[in-house]
Amino acid sequence: MATEAPALAKDLVLRTEARRQESSAALDSSQRGQLGQFFTPSPAADFIASLANLPEAGSLRILDPGAGAGSLSASLVARVLEERPGMKISVTACEVDPQLHSALQATLDDCVNTARTRGVHLEVNLVRGDFISWATGGEGSFAQLPEPFDVVIMNPPYKKLAAGSRERKLVSAACTETSNLYSAFMALGVHLLNPGGQLLAITPRSFANGPYFRLFRQYFLERMHLDRAHIFEARNKVFADAAVLQENVIFAATRTVAAERGPVVVSTSRSYSEEVRQRSVPYAEMVHPGDREFFIHISADEEDTELAASHASLPATLPDLGLKVSTGRVVDFRSREHLRPDPVGGAVPLIYPLHMREGAIKWPVPGAKKNNAIMLNEETEKLTFPLGHYVVVKRLSSKEEKRRVIAVVFDPEQVSCERIGFENHVNVFHVEGSGLPAEVARGLCIWLNSTILDRLIRRFSGHTQVNATDLRNLRYPSVEQLSVVGRSWEPGTWPDQEEIDELVRRNVK
Repeated sequence: MATEAPALAKDLVLRTEARRQESSAALDSSQRGQLGQFFTPSPAADFIASLANLPEAGSLRILDPGAGAGSLSASLVARVLEERPGMKISVTACEVDPQLHSALQATLDDCVNTARTRGVHLEVNLVRGDFISWATGGEGSFAQLPEPFDVVIMNPPYKKLAAGSRERKLVSAACTETSNLYSAFMALGVHLLNPGGQLLAITPRSFANGPYFRLFRQYFLERMHLDRAHIFEARNKVFADAAVLQENVIFAATRTVAAERGPVVVSTSRSYSEEVRQRSVPYAEMVHPGDREFFIHISADEEDTELAASHASLPATLPDLGLKVSTGRVVDFRSREHLRPDPVGGAVPLIYPLHMREGAIKWPVPGAKKNNAIMLNEETEKLTFPLGHYVVVKRLSSKEEKRRVIAVVFDPEQVSCERIGFENHVNVFHVEGSGLPAEVARGLCIWLNSTILDRLIRRFSGHTQVNATDLRNLRYPSVEQLSVVGRSWEPGTWPDQEEIDELVRRNVK
């Protein structure tokens, strides 16, 4: 019997993968999009399950929220049966989609039957409903809070949560404020862990930085120790059959109250089947002590570590430079009555991303889908800036763009106006609400468009959004260095990428 056990466990995973594929094919993409569903392929499930720290003996309580067809549960059960054949196991799987209940129940029954062939008692519980309501005792039949678990293993759904939504209110009351369904699942996973319990997950990487996840990161990092983080060099390999291009991270973390923070194992690979490279990183390198934003810096390799050291050696912060960066003040749907499609008397330029081209503002853009101007009056004046040099950065870049950060200079000599409005989809560098010295603005624009800055941003950002908070947390060249770079940029031209990088290499040491 002992020689047959691994094959039995492997067969469990194979049967579950067949159910996953059948379930995935039965749901169209719009159905999955509504629920934020992306099913876990068996190679991913096996990899995530391999990160569990299994006790030598005793019992193991497993929770699989948003279980889908049960791939993660099956892979973890298969591993426990192979490596800890005498362990008592219980699995609780939650799934809100009734179309998946039969497949998930079949997987849980398969787990029970496979365990029985090993003489192992395995209990299962299928929660047919909303995980958030069940985990918080929020409503309906879920009046009793669940007991804590030893392992929470998850591929949570990805979907924004509206500020006033029922789910967001329940999670906030139970543990912390968060803005996305996947981070809500993670927060509740932490909430439901025993001391010393593990959270194993594959999620978008976007929670690691940015303002929207700050309170979640604080809650998470104050209660959990990151043990392992794995990232993929090729985004399209993670959920290959679902055409998902989201940057993802697989991680393992342990529930602890200890102040001591040990090293984190960071690993990378192109796909699940290719060689995994890993290294040990000091915890303070991943989560900087004293960082009020609680950013999680996941360095893929030694080159990333050198990049981080290079960034740390830059001489200035934004306050050192006397600069600030803010999101554009004009939210167009709130100012519709003041917007104009084209310049008219009494109006001033309104700058959108569409006006940003080759290092400069090209305004107006006749026939554009967005407006070109905003009327200047008592109500809108506070939304605008006085004439001057500003550095403007796109808040959102498409996945197809070569650089994550796209920056230009607003030059008052090229756009004649009294004041300027910047729309909410751009970030603006300014000096206490006024313009920058021309040379500093030009040098800062070159720096922000450099390859080294692009690599720095990509190093800790898992999404295509560049928030003002991200820009505030960067270090920068000195005023003198930026001025030298700015003087080297010939007016009326836009250098190519090699020329930009050479300007930075030559002048920023």
